Amino acid sequence: MTTEEFSLINGESLGTLENIQKEINKYKNQYDALVKDQNIFKDAIDSNKNYAKLFQERREEKKMSLDTDKKKHKEKIQKEVEQQRSVQKEHERLRAEIIRIKEELDCLEKKNDHLKQQTEVSTAVPEKKVVFKGKTEEGAHALSFDVSPRIVYPMEGGTALITFEDVGVAMKILSMKEHSVQLGECVINVQVKPVQFLVPGYIEMDTQVCPRRILVSNLPSKLSEDKLLDKLEIHFSKTRNGGGEVEEIDMLHDSGTVVVTFVDDSVAKGLTDQQDHKVDIAKNQKHKVKVTPFLNGEISQLHTRDSVCLRTVQLTAIPAIMEQDNLQDHLEIHFQKAANGGGEVESIIYNPMGHTTLAVFVEDSVEVSY
Repeated sequence: MTTEEFSLINGESLGTLENIQKEINKYKNQYDALVKDQNIFKDAIDSNKNYAKLFQERREEKKMSLDTDKKKHKEKIQKEVEQQRSVQKEHERLRAEIIRIKEELDCLEKKNDHLKQQTEVSTAVPEKKVVFKGKTEEGAHALSFDVSPRIVYPMEGGTALITFEDVGVAMKILSMKEHSVQLGECVINVQVKPVQFLVPGYIEMDTQVCPRRILVSNLPSKLSEDKLLDKLEIHFSKTRNGGGEVEEIDMLHDSGTVVVTFVDDSVAKGLTDQQDHKVDIAKNQKHKVKVTPFLNGEISQLHTRDSVCLRTVQLTAIPAIMEQDNLQDHLEIHFQKAANGGGEVESIIYNPMGHTTLAVFVEDSVEVSY
C-alpha cells in the first residue's frame, strides 16, 4: 500500500513509516498494559473468589458454631426452667408442709389448752358429802364415773310387763312362749317374749369449759330454793366479789348444785380460780360455797349393744275383756303360781288396747343391769 493510499484510509497524513512504527509500538504497549491490567483483574477476581469461598466456609463454620451455641443455650435454659420448676414444686411442698405443721401445732395447742382445762376441772370438782359405809371393791386405784341407766320403754296396747324376783322364773316363763290364763269363766292365750334394749356399750365425750357459766356446790341446806338463788345472784353480781352481771341462775335438783350464767365471758374464769367463796346467807352469817367450772360436753364416740332384761318378760296379744285393774290382778295371780311355771312377782303393769304407756327401766340393784 502506498503512502498516498494510507493517507487516504486514515483521512489524514500519518507521517513517515517511523512514525507509524512508533504508533504501533504505542498501541502495543497500551495493549500489553491492558493485558497486564486484565491479568491483574483476573488475579484479583480469582483472589476474591478464594476469599469468598473462604468467607463462605468461615460463615458455615460460624453458623454451625452459632447453631451449636444456640442449642446448648436452649438446653441450658430448659434445664434451668426445669430446675426452677423443681425448686417451685419444692417450695410449694415446703409451704404446704409448713401449713400442715402449723395446723398440727394449732391442734396440739387446742388439745393442750383442753387438757389444761381438764386438769383444772379435775382438781376443782363440785363438792359432795360422802361417807364410808364399809363396802370395798377391786381396783382401788381406778377412777371412773358411773351413769345409772334410765330407759323409757314405749308399751303397745294389749301388752303387759312382768318382773320376777328370780331370773330362773323369767327364763322358764319365756321358754313356754304361750300361756293360757284363766279369767273367770273364760280363758285367754297370751304370747311371751323377752324385753330387749339397744343400750350404750362405749361412750367418749369431748368436754369444754364454758366461759360464761360456773357451777356452785356445797350449798346451805337451811334456805329455800328461791331465797338461795337470790342470795347467790346478789353475791356473784358484785364486782368486789369477782363477779359481774348475771344473765341467768338455775338450780340443778339432781345434783344439788346451782349454775350461774354471766353476761360477760371474762367473769367465770376468775371465780373458778378462787374456788372458795363466802356468801352472805343471813345477817352476820356467811356460808362457804365452792365454785367450779361448768362443762359443755359433746359425745365424740358412741357404740351401742343389744341388752336383754333378764327378770322382766313381756306379754302380748292380751284382749281387753275386763277392767284394767282386774285383768292385771288376774295376770299377776296366774304368773305367781308355781303350777303355771311362775314365781314371786316383783312388779307388773298392764297397758290395755288403745292406750299408750311408757315404762321406765332403771338399774337393777339385785344382780342384773335392768
